[in-house]
Amino acid sequence: MPQRRRPKRGSRAYGPRKRAQSQTPRLDSWPEISGAPKIQGFAGYKAGMTHAFVVDKRAKSTTSGMEVQTPVTVIEVPPMKIAAVRFYENDILGLKTAGEVWAKDLDSLLDKRLNVPKNHDESTFAKYDGLEVEDVRVLAYTQPKKVSGVPKKVPDLMELRIGGGTIPERIEYAKSILGTEVGFTDFVAEGNFVDVIAVTKGKGFQGVTKRWGVKLLSHRNSKHRRGIGNLGPKRPGYVRSTVPGSGQMGYHQRTEFNKRVIKVGDEGAEVTPKGGFLNYGEVRNTYVLVHGSVPGPTKRLVRFRDATRLPKKAETGAVDVTYVSTESKQGA
Repeated sequence: MPQRRRPKRGSRAYGPRKRAQSQTPRLDSWPEISGAPKIQGFAGYKAGMTHAFVVDKRAKSTTSGMEVQTPVTVIEVPPMKIAAVRFYENDILGLKTAGEVWAKDLDSLLDKRLNVPKNHDESTFAKYDGLEVEDVRVLAYTQPKKVSGVPKKVPDLMELRIGGGTIPERIEYAKSILGTEVGFTDFVAEGNFVDVIAVTKGKGFQGVTKRWGVKLLSHRNSKHRRGIGNLGPKRPGYVRSTVPGSGQMGYHQRTEFNKRVIKVGDEGAEVTPKGGFLNYGEVRNTYVLVHGSVPGPTKRLVRFRDATRLPKKAETGAVDVTYVSTESKQGA
């Protein structure tokens, strides 16, 4: 008889499971979009979760046209400020930075993040007039000083791609927003899908059972129960990376695809629970309701990006929100 096979126990995904290098997620790819030029990303701070009632507009759903309850994550998204414009040119190894133009009168706290160049002005753009620009991006930074729930005040700096239109149109758009504030609605409208990137909760050093979900050993085992049976065969003479082991769990950068923007609002009191969000407080700036959960704990920086794997038949219209719960979360 042929030997029966079973799938391996425990998840082998996301390896190696080591701590993220930074709480500011790093993006390696951006989708191509059509239409007028715009920024393709944004950032905010996670306030907490609640639930809302929305009208189900899916035509083939059993609850079509009815109010359904859905979990939502509240993310506070104060305006971001554009610090610089960065040009990329094509190189034999891929995209290569060709140059930058920095704005004046930036936040003084930004100097604690990096040494801000001082010798830039509008005339610096003339240096790159004859350059074959392949991609245009901007350096934007958050303004945590406007957020009451985040104790740190030093801005988070990140790169945002400008998509849509032609390269000259993107450059003109970048010039128009340099040194100004951009809002979440400059990035995406209600009802659209985005990718959410954040660093997950850190859980420290954990054992193999909790970290990988392997089966408990028999009670007849004389040494341990919450471990692995063995480290592998005699050859090769090392432990393979596929063998589950103990180590760091959590504090990993993760991307969740196709999270729908349920609502974008300006009055934080509309969604702030009685007594404020646990370990966060009140929402005072522009906020976003995202369908479902989002990686990371309260106060964690969350980055958004245009959806890279959007299904062809995805519903992208505005969502009819009839109720958002503001009941106290203090007893949760």
